[in-house]
Amino acid sequence: MTVSAHSARHLAGTANNGLSAGPAKSRPEPRPATIGQVELRRGGRVLAGSYLYEGELLVTGWHFHDVHQIEYAIGGVVEVETASAHYLLPPQQAAWIPAGLEHQATMNPAVKTLAVMFDPALIPSAGNRARILAVSPLIREMMLYALRWPIYRDAGDDTSDGFFRTLANLVAEALDHEAPLSLPSSHDPVVAAAMAYTKEHLQSVTLADVCRAVAVSERTLRRQFHSEAQMPWRTYLLHARMLRAMALLAAPAQSVQQTATAVGFDSVGSFTRAFSQFCGETPSSYRRRVTSTGM
Repeated sequence: MTVSAHSARHLAGTANNGLSAGPAKSRPEPRPATIGQVELRRGGRVLAGSYLYEGELLVTGWHFHDVHQIEYAIGGVVEVETASAHYLLPPQQAAWIPAGLEHQATMNPAVKTLAVMFDPALIPSAGNRARILAVSPLIREMMLYALRWPIYRDAGDDTSDGFFRTLANLVAEALDHEAPLSLPSSHDPVVAAAMAYTKEHLQSVTLADVCRAVAVSERTLRRQFHSEAQMPWRTYLLHARMLRAMALLAAPAQSVQQTATAVGFDSVGSFTRAFSQFCGETPSSYRRRVTSTGM
């Protein structure tokens, strides 16, 4: 199935679950058996182009497209889910989604994102998985400049094609600098349920709580979880808490103390140490940086 998006300015605003226009959903729905393609380019099939999304909560639904996508979070937080992982896109980072990859995105409230879509021929060594990238100032400014050439325009020209070839080369180099901002997914029903329960109860969850919720012993869950996630449950819990903290701190009114409590830390000091080790900066520094971003 191919869905035309020529009348829309962005992918997220044109497709909810099932790839049809409709109201936003508060939670992503299960991955459907049949996933449709969203077509962003018009008949001329331009070499590359941009789109800007600004709005409230929206879940795109599972889909794929025939172009590579790099999406930069100007403000707010975007979550990207694939069959193998769940990615967090905080402000000043970019999500890389290669052509053909089935995924869905959740645009959290007050989000503003800028994306550039590339014909696969421009970045032939893009790989087949999503990634979160640290965006250089040069790539950011070029993406902003690319707004003059939307993906849904009728045709390209020598100026735009040359510009996008240069940007594509920079993005290809950036693919080697991946940020560890993802959580593994699992097709095992016990492990998947354990992951979901953990993320829903970050403030106070224990391994014993999870085992009761999924009705298995601690020994069994430890073994199955490590086999599926390639990490112990406690490491998964820490990473989930840190990613949630990054999302919370991106909200202008959220304090470090509130965030520490929300993700299960008894003190700001212990939270600050954990966050600094995971992110390379203190929660206060991160919060100042991501809430001051504008365009």
